[in-house]
Amino acid sequence: MGVRYIGSKARVADAIVDLAEPAGDGRFVDAFSGTGSVAAVAAARGWAVTLNDSLPSAVSMSVGAVIGQNDVAFTEIGGYDRAITLLNEIEGEPGFLHSQYSPASLQTAGVERRYFTEENAARLDAMRNQIQFWSQSGAIGENEEHLLLADLMQAANSVANIAGTYGCFLKNWTAIARRSVSVTPRALPSGRTDFHAAVGDVFSLMTTSEDTVYFDPPYTKRQYGAYYHILETLHAGDRPEVGGVTGLRPWRDKASDFCYKSRALDTLTRLVLSTEAKKILLSYSNEGHVPQEQLINALSETGGVTVHEISAIGRYRPNAQASAAGDTVNEYVIEISPVRFGSAASGAIASQVVYA
Repeated sequence: MGVRYIGSKARVADAIVDLAEPAGDGRFVDAFSGTGSVAAVAAARGWAVTLNDSLPSAVSMSVGAVIGQNDVAFTEIGGYDRAITLLNEIEGEPGFLHSQYSPASLQTAGVERRYFTEENAARLDAMRNQIQFWSQSGAIGENEEHLLLADLMQAANSVANIAGTYGCFLKNWTAIARRSVSVTPRALPSGRTDFHAAVGDVFSLMTTSEDTVYFDPPYTKRQYGAYYHILETLHAGDRPEVGGVTGLRPWRDKASDFCYKSRALDTLTRLVLSTEAKKILLSYSNEGHVPQEQLINALSETGGVTVHEISAIGRYRPNAQASAAGDTVNEYVIEISPVRFGSAASGAIASQVVYA
């Protein structure tokens, strides 16, 4: 089971990559990579991929989604499967997760946070320490570390006592949360994957005129840095100052302008205008801050625009009960053929909107 992620495109990733031309000289740039589901499909179709996200935890999850068998040797440990076995054999060692995100927090923070059982939190602490030891001792390289952290976050998510995100924990323990945490090795594609991974602001991402750039920005007010704060802490292996009932770590430096209704349209337009690419694919939905017609009108000034209705998918719901009562979200992708810089006189950009 993967990490449940707001706005995940796992169910429509194939349809999105269908809109890209066959792999050529350029790269497929997944600029808001999230869990890497779209980039993984692109890589499987032969694209060299670039992964970018503002959250380090998301970049590691994305690397884990695309990395190939020959990218991670684990020579010093005896192979990938051996590394997973060693992690699962580790005894619990109470650390930061145990003190802040299990019932032990009642003693250390004055509030009982039920994100993980004490046993699972202590084992997650110990496994994170082991990965850090391997990395600092040179037993694993950057690729191996990304992969193991992706596996560890997936394991943590599988026993987290949450409704879907880490914005809150459940009052009562679920049967899943009571299970003992275990890391599961993933099936890696054969060979190597041509990938580059970066953590950073999307406006700082370097692209070329041969690239196909895919944007999947936040649509609503949900700030990912806050909703996935525990995954960020597990990934970093740090001890931040946390507070409140949920033990939220500082996240304001990760706040996205795309999440503010008053800024979303201008930010989206600036992003497209500032991006060098052969083709731009922009995912959006009918529940986003910017109405479709308004967004299309703004983007039509940047080049030729084609609108592709992708799918009516289930609205993000935190649990089965909410899903049963939920409605659907209409996802669409705006395909933009950017006007080349210098190819049209100022004020003379020819644009066309096509509904596919």
